[in-house]
Amino acid sequence: MAAAGACADAGPVVGIIMFQVIFAGLNVFYKLALADGMDLRVLIAYRYFFASISLAPVAYFIERRDRTKVTWKVLGLSFLSSLCGGSMAQNLYIAGMKLTSATFASATTNLLPAITFILALIFRFEKLAITTFPGQAKVAGTLLGVGGAMLLTFYKGVDITPWHSRVNLIATITQPNPHHPGAGAAAEGANYAMGSLLCVTSCCFYALWLIVQAKLSNIFPFYYSNTALMCIITTLQSTAFALCFDRDAAQWRLGLNVRLLCVAYAGVFGSAVALVLLALCVQRRGPLFASVFSPLMLLMVAVLSSLLLGEKLHLGTALGAVLIVVGLYAVLWGKGREVAAAGNGEQQNTGKEEEEEGRHNGGAARDYRVSNAV
Repeated sequence: MAAAGACADAGPVVGIIMFQVIFAGLNVFYKLALADGMDLRVLIAYRYFFASISLAPVAYFIERRDRTKVTWKVLGLSFLSSLCGGSMAQNLYIAGMKLTSATFASATTNLLPAITFILALIFRFEKLAITTFPGQAKVAGTLLGVGGAMLLTFYKGVDITPWHSRVNLIATITQPNPHHPGAGAAAEGANYAMGSLLCVTSCCFYALWLIVQAKLSNIFPFYYSNTALMCIITTLQSTAFALCFDRDAAQWRLGLNVRLLCVAYAGVFGSAVALVLLALCVQRRGPLFASVFSPLMLLMVAVLSSLLLGEKLHLGTALGAVLIVVGLYAVLWGKGREVAAAGNGEQQNTGKEEEEEGRHNGGAARDYRVSNAV
């Protein structure tokens, strides 16, 4: 029994670690596909196409008996959710990664709780209790995250890579053909200011997606169908967007190369498998538990990028990432304390109601006994 309980408790931990590993690998594959010259808009369209064909059958068979009718309101919110969390967020994120590095882009994703908190305040989904310690922690964490993002952008610093690997998959891909489109992209040099702006803007769209998704989940609480519908709509949006900019058939042709491997991995594992793992972990342990593990992806991306992609870790990136992670935990701690306080308040109110009901029932029982005695 104890062993079974320990395995059950370890399940969400293993699941969320697998989720972070999958997304760390996704960042590496993105960088390789871009180095191979693949258009990022085409990459996103193919990613969600593979995600759609992976998730749609699962959603159909698991939720076919319980699923309610898809209304126009559900379709409208799904379209908005797909636009924010799929088409816009993903295109901006990969564009930012192309101008910076996989480690840099991964570090900016830890700004998501702080940006979500700001947008929730703007749209009045959340109230700021600035006089309380949890409220002050959320504000301080947001400011630390913004400061870390600015440090990432404007300060590079010395090379502090603890090891120097001779493996460079990007150089291996671009070396056979010096006129390869990926070689030109690598030679342009990083534009950290524009890249950081694109990555932070991507986080803003992700935060909007979380807000829209929360609204959509209330009226259409079928996770697999919800996610499959989003992937299908994102496929249509991304394909239309990509065709507006690139109609070259060569960009859309997939062979037995790194492009096919990237989009298949991104669609099947980065979308279908990862989202199912995340859903199960959130269902078992809550969203706060899942968020706490997000810096793990940053660490894995930094290690994989330096070992496989020839990226160097600079002092500014490390310091900025530390500030962002500290800010992340401050926001999560403040939010967790507020949720716990709200839960305790509800329990106290429930206890008072039960006590009053007990007194009422006790008085009625005494009256009943007295009447019988008479």
